[in-house]
Amino acid sequence: MGKCESCIVKEFNSLKSLTREELMRVSACKTGKMYKKGQVIFEEGETLNGVYCVRDGVCKLTKLSENGKDQVVKLVVKGGMLGKRSLVSEQKTNLSAVALNDMEMCFIPKAEIMSDLLKNPKFTMDVLKEMANDLKESDISLVNMAQKSVKRRMAEILMYIHDNFGSDDKGFLSIVLSREDYASIVGTATESAIRILSQFKKAGFISTSGKRIKIIDYNSLKWIE
Repeated sequence: MGKCESCIVKEFNSLKSLTREELMRVSACKTGKMYKKGQVIFEEGETLNGVYCVRDGVCKLTKLSENGKDQVVKLVVKGGMLGKRSLVSEQKTNLSAVALNDMEMCFIPKAEIMSDLLKNPKFTMDVLKEMANDLKESDISLVNMAQKSVKRRMAEILMYIHDNFGSDDKGFLSIVLSREDYASIVGTATESAIRILSQFKKAGFISTSGKRIKIIDYNSLKWIE
């Protein structure tokens, strides 16, 4: 594990607002953690005693719905921070986090970050801005669920993964999600998600190989209503 003060990842989150001295102190007390694909990082209802900084890899944040299914709320990528809310409230986490591929994380104990929140107003403002942005994204997601068709939402998540995570050397989306995950993200039944992806395939918008998806006609996905 590298040092926080020289880590490029910090530029993607509120840690960039810490002074070099603060970063060196945080670096001295953080612990590096590795997670395998599919491994649970934390579960809904746990008490988090610190924050996780994603050094490499992608995880999904999920919420258990009343029917017992996991609803995917967000994908968190390199540079993202998990557990910000636990810093400013004593609430247990209301989401679970699961690694979508092999991940490298840094865990920073709450006590260290709390002292920086109290002493460094720029850092405090950045954490609050990130939390406000999370709320904004949540609001947009709710509106999308209500106003956009399932087909439109499916096209958007495929384009989002393509734009943010890219493709592997064979052209398949580098983030591999199960059909259940796709259904969960767009807010529909798994059977419906499978049917829509099958329609996209027949129309020549995508091709598939097992769970993997390749976008063939990105432009057509943009125009799906």
